[in-house]
Amino acid sequence: MADVAIVLVEDNADHRELIVAALQESCDPQRILAFDDGVEAIEYLLGRGPHKDRDARKQPRLVVLDMKLRRMHGLEVLKAMRDDPLTQSVPVVMLSASSDKEALDSCYEAGANSVVRKSLDYDELRRKMGQMYEFWVNVNEANRNSRV
Repeated sequence: MADVAIVLVEDNADHRELIVAALQESCDPQRILAFDDGVEAIEYLLGRGPHKDRDARKQPRLVVLDMKLRRMHGLEVLKAMRDDPLTQSVPVVMLSASSDKEALDSCYEAGANSVVRKSLDYDELRRKMGQMYEFWVNVNEANRNSRV
């Protein structure tokens, strides 16, 4: 399997499918890993549970994280990432359907690198995902602490 460039965490199956399709226009599909649950994503990122054999020193270039998830809220996932040396420097883009300033501010306060509003318009979603991929994977220099 190719190195994972993007981990997507989105519990809504329809949204997840659209976001993955949009990302695949920019990124090799084998380099995108999607989870529908924050707990499962944390287990993968930290090399725990069913992912205990994964080299957790090797992190994706970007985590795209829905704010409202079942079982473990997106902000809880983000805080867990920021609290662990293995994932504290991995860029995280939060996805939110909300335009509430306090909700968006809470993402930045928890350590998000960016917040992107979800779009129901597929062309707009494609544009946003393409720009996000281009910046965080191709333009931005990865932090050496998030690389092996």
